[in-house]
Amino acid sequence: MQTFRSLAIAYLVSGVSLLFSLQATEPAFREPPLPRIPHRTFRITAFGARADEVTVNTKAIQTAINSAATGGGGVVIVPPGNFLCGPIQLASHVNLHLEAGATLTMLPLDQYPGGSMNPENFVSGRELEDVAITGAGAIEGQGSAWWPLAKTPGAKRPIMISLSRCDRVLIDGITLRNSPMFHIGIGGKSTNVTVQGVTIRAPASNDPVNPSHNTDACDVSGHNILIRNCDVSVGDDDFTCGGGTSNVLITHCAYGHGHGVSIGSGTKGGVSNLTVTDCTFKDTDCGIRIKSDRDRGGLVSNLTFRNLRMTNVGFPILVYAAYMAKEPQYRDFNKLTPEIAATYPSAPIDDRTPIYRDITFSDITATAQADHIAGLIWGLPEAPVTNLLLRNVDITAARSFGIYNADGVRVENCKITTPEGVNQFATTSAKIETVPR
Repeated sequence: MQTFRSLAIAYLVSGVSLLFSLQATEPAFREPPLPRIPHRTFRITAFGARADEVTVNTKAIQTAINSAATGGGGVVIVPPGNFLCGPIQLASHVNLHLEAGATLTMLPLDQYPGGSMNPENFVSGRELEDVAITGAGAIEGQGSAWWPLAKTPGAKRPIMISLSRCDRVLIDGITLRNSPMFHIGIGGKSTNVTVQGVTIRAPASNDPVNPSHNTDACDVSGHNILIRNCDVSVGDDDFTCGGGTSNVLITHCAYGHGHGVSIGSGTKGGVSNLTVTDCTFKDTDCGIRIKSDRDRGGLVSNLTFRNLRMTNVGFPILVYAAYMAKEPQYRDFNKLTPEIAATYPSAPIDDRTPIYRDITFSDITATAQADHIAGLIWGLPEAPVTNLLLRNVDITAARSFGIYNADGVRVENCKITTPEGVNQFATTSAKIETVPR
């Protein structure tokens, strides 16, 4: 343990010694290869599916998928109409294509196999290659009956699209609505994933009539990931990834309600080479949120956030390593002061310590919601944030931007306006270099 601690501290110190000599650079991104799927077609109506909103079409649709897979793959077509369906399994070399006017509707809670005790995910696959879900149609989750179960101990809810350990994945053009839980969950070391042109909708988590809980839009972890041209408004993370993720580009997406673009909270295995560019945020709880804690951390590095426009967001920028802090004084960021932050206890460094370094925020304009801070950068006492750049960042907020436990923050040509003035940061244990406009 002592050897690991010594190496980890040396690792951190080496990062500080290189401060700003190598600013976080945006890595070259190569688009993931798309799935290779034969052009043969299999219409689900040919296998007995009926769009009468009464017939349960699970068997017919699964048979169509299996028939395509048996013949080497193909396109399984859902034609216009509303098709009720239970859980189905995708297969390699198969594209589930929903034509314009088609809706694949999840069975309601009282009919869903396994109910709230052991439900299978709706569209799922594991260890597949060349798999796609495309088209101008929609998947409807009928999630409103499921969402209150978020507060029921032991209750389980299905993910709308769940893929694990898959290679060459495409989700393109479809609309996803009201999932019982996550809308898209792709992980397990999946590679070469493209999600594009997708619209995802669920009520906000604070919706006064029908709040949705844990309805993450797009949870994608793995290697070589492209998220572009998506329109998202949900009740939890608009995008998130966890440890073991690298080479990610998120571009030209519009985010509404939700928790913004997140990293974490589990970052064991590291997150690196991630770029978010040319996106908009409106009424989101957060803009960019990087979160972890001592029992679930790892190295998060080489991140670039640029050309972002945020309107009426809760927290434009959050970078913190106390995600699961139980004490209330550490959880209310709008009341967090340098004096309170300074009391956060230190701990030994180990293989699950969150380490944040080489992060760039550039060309960002934001207005924060009423009574909110402009942002927060809060490392651990034993593992401060290192080599973080704020460049051409313009934020208007009611409370100061907090920077705590950070060995190297460069503020370049920024205008962060609060009642305290311009670029007046709340700090403790922070080394900041400011380059004026």
